[in-house]
Amino acid sequence: MYSNLTDILDQDGALAAIVADAQSLVEQELAKKSGVSAAAVKLAYKAITSFAPGYYEKTVGLMIPDMLYQLTPFWQDFQAAGGGSFGDYLAKRSDEVGPALLKVTDSMASSSEKPVVVKAYNTVRGSAQKHMEASLPSLGALVEKYAA
Repeated sequence: MYSNLTDILDQDGALAAIVADAQSLVEQELAKKSGVSAAAVKLAYKAITSFAPGYYEKTVGLMIPDMLYQLTPFWQDFQAAGGGSFGDYLAKRSDEVGPALLKVTDSMASSSEKPVVVKAYNTVRGSAQKHMEASLPSLGALVEKYAA
C-alpha cells in the first residue's frame, strides 16, 4: 500500500494503465450526464479529443502525476481514519477535493498554447466543480485500484 500516491508511478506501466482507466472513467461519467451543462461538457470533450491525434491521451498523462500529488493528503488522511471506501471519503470532502483537483486543470489550461483547448476549457470551467464532485466516488475507486 502506498502512502504517497505519486509513488505508484514508479511501477513499470503504471502511468499508461492509469491513463487508460482515467479515460474510461471520463467516458463513463460523460455518459451519465444530461441537460444543458452536460451538453457543454460533452462538446468540450469532443473538441479536446478530436483536436489532434494523441493529444487527449498525452494531456491526461501529464495531469496524472499532479492529480495524484493533490490527492495524496486526502489519501493519507483516509488511511489514518481506516475503513470505508476512498470514493466515499472524497465525496464527503468534495468542497476541499474539487478545488484541489481543479488547480491541476486550471494550471494546464492557463499554460496551454492551444486556443481551441483553452476556449473549450473556459466554456465548462464554471460548472467543473459540480461535474468533478459527481465523479469523486469513481475517482476514489480508481485510486484504490492502484494504491491499495
